[in-house]
Amino acid sequence: MRDGSWPELPYPAWRDTAATLQLWTQIVGKIRLALSPWLNHGWQVPLYVTARGLGTSPIPIGHEILEIEFDFISHLLRVRTSSGEERELPLQPQSVADFHSRLLTILSDIGITVAINEMPNEVADPIPFSEDRIHASYDRDAAHRFWRALVQVDRVFKLFRSGFLGKVSPVHFFWGSFDLAVTRFSGRSAPLHPGGVPGLPDKVTREAYSHEVSSAGFWPGNDAYPQPAFYSYAYPEPPGFRDTPVTPGASFDTALGEFILPYETVRQAKDPGALLLDFLVSTYDAAADAGKWDRTTLECPIGAPAQVRPI
Repeated sequence: MRDGSWPELPYPAWRDTAATLQLWTQIVGKIRLALSPWLNHGWQVPLYVTARGLGTSPIPIGHEILEIEFDFISHLLRVRTSSGEERELPLQPQSVADFHSRLLTILSDIGITVAINEMPNEVADPIPFSEDRIHASYDRDAAHRFWRALVQVDRVFKLFRSGFLGKVSPVHFFWGSFDLAVTRFSGRSAPLHPGGVPGLPDKVTREAYSHEVSSAGFWPGNDAYPQPAFYSYAYPEPPGFRDTPVTPGASFDTALGEFILPYETVRQAKDPGALLLDFLVSTYDAAADAGKWDRTTLECPIGAPAQVRPI
């Protein structure tokens, strides 16, 4: 895949690994959550695409910092601190319970004591991490292909992100829903979210959606929707949003309440990056126009390397 191609990612072929990996990322993410000051919209908890996998970025531990990274090239979980401590945990078939125990032992050995909520979020039939010996799969090739897909998506999302002057999230990976996302904000407050998201406390949901958003992302699929896809939605959904024409190949899914573009449609396109960028732009346009955002103030041209944005 050195040519930058978008890898095949059929969900049924790596379902068990995806389920296990989601729970492993939740353990790492909850360690970050337990140690990091709260940021608006939960921005202190996600992971980020790295040159080798998915990482936490720096986590404060007293006067030092901790980083944890899933390395999908060498298939290791790397733990390192600014004081020079380094540890590794092999990524291989092992239960969630064993992964949880081994990682906390590594942290304890280097002087980091942390307690996390052991109940998984946003998954069906959750089992406490320390008791989960059902999920124990790890297909190295599948994990690598998933990360390679994230590399492609991350670069396009970051290009899209550059075309906005208003408040916009980082491109980040939410371990609860197991998706890579980027969110633009209108600058206006939103109605109180009704909550009710399975496996997510209402107070977290309501803080996350305290302001109007146009949000887009990528997820690899789950049992309820067994294929990888890109999505885009608006909260609150303005009248006419779902009826707006967008990128060919995308459509509004009334059950999910968002526009969907299958990953395979992008992968098979002559220029996958251009098609994905068009989806991001066209669905944002639909949200901004229907929601009457102040587009003149909020938007700017897509950024270019080493070129200062004109004023």
